[in-house]
Amino acid sequence: MSQQTSLPFEAAGDGSAALDALLRHAPSVEAGVWDELRGADGRSRQAWARFARCVGDDADALDRRVAQVARQLRQDGVTHNVFSDTGAAVRPWSLELLPLLIEPADWAAIEAGVLQRAALLEAVLGDCYGQRRLLQDGLLPPSLLLRHPGYLRPLHGVAPAGGQRLHIVAFDVARGADGQWWLVAQRTQGPSGLGYVMHNRLTISRQFPDAFRELRVQHIASSYRRLIDALDQRAQDVAGGHAPRIVLLTPGPYSETWFEQAYLARYLGLPLVEGSDLTVRAERLFLKTVSGLEPVHGVLRRVDDAWCDPLELRPESALGVPGLLQAARAGHVVLANALGSGFLETPALQGFLPAIAQKLLGQDLLMPALPTWWCGEATAWGSVRPQVATKSLDHLVRSTFPGSGRTSQVRDAPPEVIDADPDAWTVQGRLPFSRTPIWADGRALPRPALVRVYAIADAQGRWHVLPGGMTRVAQRADGSVSMQRGGSSLDTWVMTSGRVDEFSMLPSRLQVDDIIARRRPVSSRTAENLFWLGRYTERTEQLARLARVVLGQIDADNDAGEPVLATLTALAVRKGLVPMGVPSLVQSPAVFERALLSAIGETRGQGAWSVAFNLQALAQASQALRERLSAEQWSLIRRMGEEFTAALESSAGTGAGGGTVASASAAGNTLPDRELTRDALERLTLQLSAVTGAQTDRMTRDHGWRFLTIGRLLDRLIGVAVRFEAFLAGGALGSIAGIDLLLELFDSAITFRARYQRHEDLLAVADLLVIDDTNPRAYAGVLRRLRTELRKLPGGEAGAEPLLALLPAQGAGLTPDDLRGLDDAAISARLLALSRNLAAVGEQLADAIGERYFALATEDQRMQAV
Repeated sequence: MSQQTSLPFEAAGDGSAALDALLRHAPSVEAGVWDELRGADGRSRQAWARFARCVGDDADALDRRVAQVARQLRQDGVTHNVFSDTGAAVRPWSLELLPLLIEPADWAAIEAGVLQRAALLEAVLGDCYGQRRLLQDGLLPPSLLLRHPGYLRPLHGVAPAGGQRLHIVAFDVARGADGQWWLVAQRTQGPSGLGYVMHNRLTISRQFPDAFRELRVQHIASSYRRLIDALDQRAQDVAGGHAPRIVLLTPGPYSETWFEQAYLARYLGLPLVEGSDLTVRAERLFLKTVSGLEPVHGVLRRVDDAWCDPLELRPESALGVPGLLQAARAGHVVLANALGSGFLETPALQGFLPAIAQKLLGQDLLMPALPTWWCGEATAWGSVRPQVATKSLDHLVRSTFPGSGRTSQVRDAPPEVIDADPDAWTVQGRLPFSRTPIWADGRALPRPALVRVYAIADAQGRWHVLPGGMTRVAQRADGSVSMQRGGSSLDTWVMTSGRVDEFSMLPSRLQVDDIIARRRPVSSRTAENLFWLGRYTERTEQLARLARVVLGQIDADNDAGEPVLATLTALAVRKGLVPMGVPSLVQSPAVFERALLSAIGETRGQGAWSVAFNLQALAQASQALRERLSAEQWSLIRRMGEEFTAALESSAGTGAGGGTVASASAAGNTLPDRELTRDALERLTLQLSAVTGAQTDRMTRDHGWRFLTIGRLLDRLIGVAVRFEAFLAGGALGSIAGIDLLLELFDSAITFRARYQRHEDLLAVADLLVIDDTNPRAYAGVLRRLRTELRKLPGGEAGAEPLLALLPAQGAGLTPDDLRGLDDAAISARLLALSRNLAAVGEQLADAIGERYFALATEDQRMQAV
């Protein structure tokens, strides 16, 4: 390993500040590995010299660009879920500023090797699920195939719908010390990364637009269009003359690559669905939507084979679709990729592919793979046993078959363990990856790089290679390139000496029938998530407003008497701001204040379900809707939770140490300051108003938006009814202070003062907060909008009748004439009964909507035409 010293060099002859910055403080070229930036003499390679001339930045400018990239990733909410023994954590996606530059000649070699290997893998699959000549001719050991859990016997002899088994294959390649590209691994089940590839390209190309253009970097959009067009054409026969519906099947928000799955679905224009969104009826696949069951003809899946069907594969799987294998056997759904390709990912296969290529293709392999010895062959195991025994650094021992994960694992297995079950072990040669520069700490640092390249089949079965890929690098010279282990990513620039593809994702001109067919369905799960997004948005805003009001009454110089303080105490307990059993505002304001401040930042819901808890629930609902929410709205929801927590921690003196305010209190630290907490709540209320505005004015008014709106209105109805009920039952409206606080909770104080001036009559309160349907927070106003949106749900007026029957037929169910001649006590009794009824009706209506639209529980759910 070379010393981390600077290499003397002459300044760039063209005066390029960028080239000087890249070379001046870079460590010396490491012996025994290929350096992408420099030749053995320490001078920059031609591609990097051209790049630097186009950029012209000095070190400070490159540092600023690094910060811009990080800020862009944060704004877009690009994340990667990292799993460990302690659980899962969401971390920002790591993207380096400098791209990997691949010259045309290098790319030609990569492309030729990948094209050949993709065709070979498709042929191997066809043979293994067909005539099995490779087994009969001794080219593939039976135990290697039949023992592998990725070989699915139920699919033997089954021809896939559309005729293609592999639609997309990923190959991990790296450059050796001699400059040659080597195959390291291949992924066939549900290759990940395409969403990150596109986002990386959009982010980095905007940083260096001149270099991107002058270096003639090949565009990648046509590869995505080719993928979706091929699926669409292959699904035509399955659709039986109808426009085919294709979905992207995801494991869900806890998948490590959830962001890129949502991003890819949005980019390709596909519904993002989970296994629970789909069902199989009569050997056909259907999507559960709020309009009923709608047929699905193609699935771009990101769920691994073993988890796809709990009936025939892993019974504990909650990610798959019961009956999916039978639908595939019947030829009623195109799967990309077809089930059963997992065995192709074993490293042991690489040792047999050269002979298999000769048999199936009549060709020698163009791209070499890592030297591989499957220990199930006695000769192979005997030849490398000494190296394993001495733990040679030039060899790796890997499991032949996947264990707890989806792929082979590197193991420290002694020879005795391998001797006991040689079929289960494979030895591979170690390849020192080439070093590519990343910009960090004000200089270029060489890091090991591995490139994932994607081959995509078109509708005729011809293979094409996406001109780019996802390059992963280690953050340290001796680190792992795995993103799960702290690796980072690079954009991959493939330069061309020919024409740059100017293709965009915009397809050919649509016809009227296409427009109708392409309206996005709203799955039941999506509708339910949107429904709860609306509910949590409204609930959090009401909680923040209530918390501000309660904190404002502690040690306040006002006329709030015991009934008002007792009412606020009861409301705070009922709505989860403080745990039960805390002394009231009347008994001990100081203790009540400490309980509220301790709970307000608690996210675990232990005894209280305060503001931070509901903010977290709101963020989780939005996380499940990444493909439907704009980046701005999702970012705002995420930021307001982070900023609220940071404000509380700063106020409590916990600094940047993390953790909840409640945990800080338990550790003996100071609770959040009351006035600073009120300021944080006020900012949060403004941010929630912005979220509500985005939901109201910046979302298409489809059925999904309608469920979001109904959820928000229902929680508003329940919330205002509960607050009004508490003030009436507690006798708090007998004072001006009580009326003022209720008006503040309804956000109606200004309107009340302007309309009724100095009057503080209960009748005036009832008029504004109950009867006035122009007030968006009055009972009548909320109910009017609810009726409107319910009538527009799937099923129309007739379908909405059972839901509308739960609500008052008109207005709030109370008119001015109903109150004529009544004294305050009688008015209070009528309002109390109405409030209790509407709070109960709101809960009943929420349950009824869930049963009808989210669970597909009713008997009249219909199947659309197949």
